[in-house]
Amino acid sequence: MKNRREAREWALKILYARELSENPLDMVIQQLLSPEATGKYRDFTLELVQRTSEKQAWIDEIIREHVEKWELARIAVLDRIILRQALCEIFFFHDIPPKVAINEAIEIAKKYSTEKSDKFINGVLDAVLHRKVLQDGASNPDHEPG
Repeated sequence: MKNRREAREWALKILYARELSENPLDMVIQQLLSPEATGKYRDFTLELVQRTSEKQAWIDEIIREHVEKWELARIAVLDRIILRQALCEIFFFHDIPPKVAINEAIEIAKKYSTEKSDKFINGVLDAVLHRKVLQDGASNPDHEPG
C-alpha cells in the first residue's frame, strides 16, 4: 500500500466482503489482504478494520440519529461501510483531522458507490461533526449513544 487512501480502500473491501459473506473478520482479512502488504499503511488498514468492526453498533446508532426517515438497512451497503469507517476515524483516530476523514470518505464514495453517494455521505458526516463540535464531547465514544 502506498498511502492512507489505498489503505482505506482496502479496509472498505475487507468490511464489504465481511458484510456480504458474514464470515469472521480474521478469515476475511486472511483471504483478502496479501501478507506481502507490509508497513504502516497495512497496519492502518488493520486498525481501521478492527476498530470499525468493534464499534459498529455504536457507530450505527450515530448514523441512525443523523438520517431522517431512513432505516439503516435502506442505506446502500457501501455507503454504510464508508460512513462507518469515516465515523470511526472521526471518533477513534485522534491523529486524523475530522475534515480529512470526511474528504477521504467522499472521494472513496465517488470511486466505489453511486453518483449521489458522495453528497449523502457528506451530509451525514457534516451533521455528525457539527453536533460533535456543538456538544463538545457529548457523543463520547466510551459511552453508548442514546
